[in-house]
Amino acid sequence: MLSIEQAKNMAAKLKASLELRDQKISYATALETVSHQLGYRDWNTAVATLPSQTAEPLHITPSEIQFSKPIPILRSFDERKAREFYLEFLSFSVEFEHRFEPNLPLYMGIVREGLQLHLSEHHGDASPGATIFIPMQNIASFRDELHGKQYGYGRPEIVQQDWGDVMEVYDPFGNRLRFCQS
Repeated sequence: MLSIEQAKNMAAKLKASLELRDQKISYATALETVSHQLGYRDWNTAVATLPSQTAEPLHITPSEIQFSKPIPILRSFDERKAREFYLEFLSFSVEFEHRFEPNLPLYMGIVREGLQLHLSEHHGDASPGATIFIPMQNIASFRDELHGKQYGYGRPEIVQQDWGDVMEVYDPFGNRLRFCQS
């Protein structure tokens, strides 16, 4: 059965796909549309019915420290270039967008196949030139997908290292995404 997280991912992909065709819808509208496609009356009904992807542990006391997976924040300087690279080339979907006011810096959450990243134009959020290490499966298929897009600024290749197959991709802001399959 589909999970809530998977339905949210479908909605984000729908929204991003329509935006590439100059058809803007809100994330809430995308969630409602996906819930209808799945046979639910509305998003609230879908959330009440669909399981969560990760079940919470049953017995957690307040003294137990637990961490969730981190979400890297990468610095960006140009919204158009960020969208071209992350949404079109790497095929991420927009999870959310935030600005304190129109014409102020963009803070955007993106997602693809369980990988979440945040992109920020805010000066204090991150330093350009970061490297993030991304464990993955099917790296050769991912490389082939990227090559098929004929992106003018990069054709990443896989390099075999002692720790696995590695493919590095550089964004337009100097950040390095180091994909690795063990």
